[in-house]
Amino acid sequence: MLNQRLKLFIPLAVFAVLAILLWRGLSLDPNAMPSALVDKPVPRFYLPSLENPDQYLDQGIFAGKVSLLNVWATWCPTCYAEHSFLVTLAEQGVSIYGVNYKDDIEAAQRWLTDLHNPYVATVIDKDGRLGLDLGVFGAPETYLIDKEGIVRYKHIGVVDEKVWQETLQPLMQKYQ
Repeated sequence: MLNQRLKLFIPLAVFAVLAILLWRGLSLDPNAMPSALVDKPVPRFYLPSLENPDQYLDQGIFAGKVSLLNVWATWCPTCYAEHSFLVTLAEQGVSIYGVNYKDDIEAAQRWLTDLHNPYVATVIDKDGRLGLDLGVFGAPETYLIDKEGIVRYKHIGVVDEKVWQETLQPLMQKYQ
């Protein structure tokens, strides 16, 4: 009799555990997700340039200057939302490189022509291999790269004035 009464509480106990896990998950900041790449070199790559697909670029493009590496795509509405701010940063002299992630090359080229190109250079990551090596969850994601090509910070989501002022700009100044 006692065993049957205890069995009645099993669904309640399972529900309570799931509710606690859900509550904990909802309270996490997605931008605080750790990156295995922080304090490690940018992954090695050799990919075609979006601006000139006959030219190939590698991780050496980051040598000697603090830069942002922005993962974007034309299919990403959030990328569209942040694009004009990236153009503004580029006009202010911020060095930004792009990774066009799993995208249509012609659409990406039109995007940069129509919306202005904030990138020093953009590599085509058609199959997502570089994105996988970077640990990309989805676009947009932005990485701060120091003068030695070391990843110092990863930001998931839109880069806007607040993110720039409170996080990225102070970090860029720190690593100058």
